[in-house]
Amino acid sequence: MNRLARFAAATALASSLAYLLAGPAYAQNRAAGAQAKPAAATAAPAKPQDRMVVDATELVYDNDKKTVAAVGNVQILYQGRTIEADKVIYDQANKRVTAIGNARIIESNGTVITGEKFNLTDDFRDGFIDSLRVVNPDKTRFSAPRAERTDGETFVFDKGIYTACEPCKDNPERPPLWQVRAARIIHKKSEQTIYYEDARVEFAGIPMAYIPYMSGPDSTVKRKSGFLSPRFMNTAALGYGVGLPYFLNLAPNYDLTLTPTYLSRQGFLGQVEWRHRLMTGSYAIRASGIFQQDQAAYLPSPLGPRDKEFRGSVETNGKFFINPRWTIGWNAAMSTDRWFYKNYRIRNESLSTTTYLQESISTAYLNGQSENAWFDLRGYYFQPLNYQDWQKQQPVVLPVLDYNKRINKPSFLGGELSFTANVTSLNRDTAAFSQLPQQKSYLITTPSYSLYDGCAIYDKNHCLVRGLAGNVSRATVEASWRRNFIDPLGQMWTPYASVRADVFSINPNTSGVINSPVATIADTSDEVFGRVMPAIGLMYRYPFVAKTDWGTHIIEPVAQIVARPNETNSLRVANEDAQSLVFDANNLFEWSGKFSGFDRVEGGTRANVGALYTGRFGKEAFANMLFGQSFQLAGRNSYASGDLLNTGLNSGLDTRNSDYVARAQISPFKGFFLTGATRLNATTFEAQRIDAAATYANSVITASVGYGRYEPQPDLGITRRREGLSLNGSLKVADNWRLRAGVLFDLDKYKYDRELYRTAYASYLAAPTVSAIPVYPNTGPFQTASTSFGINYTDECTVFDISYSQSYADRQSGSTKDTRTVMFRLELRTLGEISYSQNLSSSSSSDGVSSSN
Repeated sequence: MNRLARFAAATALASSLAYLLAGPAYAQNRAAGAQAKPAAATAAPAKPQDRMVVDATELVYDNDKKTVAAVGNVQILYQGRTIEADKVIYDQANKRVTAIGNARIIESNGTVITGEKFNLTDDFRDGFIDSLRVVNPDKTRFSAPRAERTDGETFVFDKGIYTACEPCKDNPERPPLWQVRAARIIHKKSEQTIYYEDARVEFAGIPMAYIPYMSGPDSTVKRKSGFLSPRFMNTAALGYGVGLPYFLNLAPNYDLTLTPTYLSRQGFLGQVEWRHRLMTGSYAIRASGIFQQDQAAYLPSPLGPRDKEFRGSVETNGKFFINPRWTIGWNAAMSTDRWFYKNYRIRNESLSTTTYLQESISTAYLNGQSENAWFDLRGYYFQPLNYQDWQKQQPVVLPVLDYNKRINKPSFLGGELSFTANVTSLNRDTAAFSQLPQQKSYLITTPSYSLYDGCAIYDKNHCLVRGLAGNVSRATVEASWRRNFIDPLGQMWTPYASVRADVFSINPNTSGVINSPVATIADTSDEVFGRVMPAIGLMYRYPFVAKTDWGTHIIEPVAQIVARPNETNSLRVANEDAQSLVFDANNLFEWSGKFSGFDRVEGGTRANVGALYTGRFGKEAFANMLFGQSFQLAGRNSYASGDLLNTGLNSGLDTRNSDYVARAQISPFKGFFLTGATRLNATTFEAQRIDAAATYANSVITASVGYGRYEPQPDLGITRRREGLSLNGSLKVADNWRLRAGVLFDLDKYKYDRELYRTAYASYLAAPTVSAIPVYPNTGPFQTASTSFGINYTDECTVFDISYSQSYADRQSGSTKDTRTVMFRLELRTLGEISYSQNLSSSSSSDGVSSSN
C-alpha cells in the first residue's frame, strides 16, 4: 500500500504540473528502500523541450488543500530550466509553486538564481524570492534580501547589490573589491538594461561615490545606445573640461558616437565618430572642432596657433578585402594646425610611432599577397607636428610601388629565382638643406628663436641636401638567383647572380631664394638617366660540429664575394630612401648590398668574411655569435663616394678594409637573455657603435638594461658622441599588484652643456657689458632624459593603474621645457572605465602654448 501511495502521489504531481505547464510529464520517485516505476500521463506525447521531469526523495499529495509536495533533494527539469530545493509545493488552487530551503533555479542560459524561499507562478516565470543571489554566465552577481520577478523578464531587487567580482574563496562573506549598492536595482531583460536607484559605489565595503540614478546594459548586450564613461581634462590653456560621449547604435553594422566637451577656458569642443562595417571590410571617420574663446592662451605663428579662431581635424581609416589575397585601405588625417592633436588630446591613429619624428602620416594602399609573391601600392602625405619642421619641405610621395616574387627550384636553374620591382615618385615645394659641420644657419632667425634648417650658401663640403624641391622619380627592376650546393665534405657553396636596372627622372624646382642653390646640383630641365648594375657572387660555408659533456658546438667560417661594376651617377641621384646606413653584423652578408633603400646601390668587388658560432647547453641555454669584416677588393668603393647627403661616409665601410662587426646572443638559463652588437675600428679597435641589452623575466620580476654608444659622424652632420643607458623593470609585490619603473640616462649631455657654456662665455668676453657671466654647468654624466614609474592592480573585475612620467627638455624632440604627467585609469568590468591625465609642468613651446599660462 505504501508503495502504491507513493506511485499515486508521483503520478498526481506530474500530471498536475504537466497539465498546467505543458501537458504530459514524466516523474520518478527515488525513495530510500523502495523505487517506483516511471509514470506518464496518458495524453498525447509532448515535445522533448516541454516535458517535465520531477525527481525527489518523497512525494506527498494533500487532497484537502489541493497541494502536491516533493520533499528531499527535489529536482524539477522543465523547458531548459532546473529547480532544486529541499521541498517544492505546488498549490493547484492558486497555481503557485513554492520552493523552500536551499532553493535554486538554473536558467537555460546558465544563470544561477539561489534563495531561501521561492514563491513562483506555476510556469516558474513570476514571483517573489527571499535572500536572493543571482550569478550570471559572465560571473556578474546580484543579491538582495528580497526580489520580485514579473512577466518572466523583469527582476526588481530591493536593497540590491551588484558586482562583477568573484567572492573571496577564504571568506565569501567579505565584501568584494567593488560593488554597487542601491535602494532598488531593476533588471529588464527585454530592454537588456539594468537601472540603479539611489546607488553608491563601494570599494571593500566603503562607500566612495553616490549616484542618484544610473543605468547600463546587462551582460547580454554587445552594442547599445547610451552614455559612455566621461572624459576629464585639465590644462593651463584649456582650463577644466569634461566630455560625455553618447553612443548611438544605429544598426548592427554601423554606429555613431558624439562627444561634446566643455572646456572652461576655450568653450565647447565637438567630436564625432562614425563606424561602418560591411561584408568585405570596415571604415571609420572621426572629426573634431572648436571655436576657441581664448586664443591668447597660445603662442603666435609660427610658434603656435594664436591666429586661429577655429581649430579642428578630420581622420578616416578603412580596410576592405577584395578577395582573400587582395586588400585596399587607407589611414588619412588632416588638422588645421600641427598643435591641435596635442593641445586637445585628440585620438589620431596616423601619428608616427616614434616621439622623435612627431608627424602625422596619411597613406592609402592596395596590397596583395600569395605564398611566393607580394605587391604593395601606396601613397604618403606627411604633416609635421613639431614647430621646427616646415610643411613645404615635407614630400608628397605618390606612388610607391613594391613587388617581389620568388620561384623556388625553377626547372631550368634550381635554387631560388627572385624578381623585385620598385617605383617611387615624390614632390616637395622647398628644398631641404643641412649645414656642416653643424647647423648654424636657419631660414628664419629672430632674437628669440631660429626655425627651419638651411644653408646660407650651398657648398657640397659644408651643406647636405636632404631633399630636392620639385619632382623626383625612380623605377627599379631586379632579377636575382642563388642556389645551395653541398659537397661530399659537407661544405656549402652558394652561387649568386643578379641584374638590376634603374631609371631616374629629376625635374628640380629652382625658383625662389631657398631653391636656387639646386641649380648647382642638378640640371633644371627634365633630366632622365639610368644605370644598370649586374652582379655575380659566391658564398662559402663549412660548419664544424663538436659535442662535449656540457653542450653541442657549431663553428662555421663564412666567406662571400660579390663582383659588380662601379656605381654610376651617385652625385646625380637625389637620395631619398637610402639616407640611413648602419653597418653591422646583420647586413654583413647581404647579397643586395648594405644601403637601406633603392636610390643607392653597392658597386665594385667586395668580399665579406666572418665566423659564426652556435652553442646549445642542456635544455634551455644557448649562445650565438658572429664576427666579421668586409673588404673592397676592386673598383670604386660606393661607401667612400658620398652622395648629396654623404651617405656612406663615416659608416665603417668607407675604407678598403672595413671596421669589424660583431654580435652575440646568450641565454644562460630560462628567462635571461644577453644581446649585444658592436662595430670596432679596423686599426685601433676602438668601438664606433655599441648596442647591448640584458633582460630577465619570470612570474615575479621583469627587468631590462639597455646601453647604446655611437661615435660622432662629422661628415653626416653628427658632431657629438651619443651615449645612453636605460633601466626598466616591474615587480609583483602581491597578488594582482605590480610596480613598474624606468629611467633613461643621457650619458653624454654634460659635454654638450659645457660646449654651450664655452660658447656663452666667449660671447660674454666679447661683450661683457651686454650679457651676464654664464653659470658653469656643474653636471655629471648621469643626466636623466626621461623617468617613469607606476603601479597596477588587475584582477577578474578591476583594472587600476596610476603612473607618473617626466620627459626632460630636448630641443631635438622640440621640447624646450620639462614635461611631467600623471595618468590615472580605473576600469570596472561591465560598468565602464574612467581615465584622467594631468600635466604637472608648465607648457612647452613645442605645444604652441603661451608661457604666461
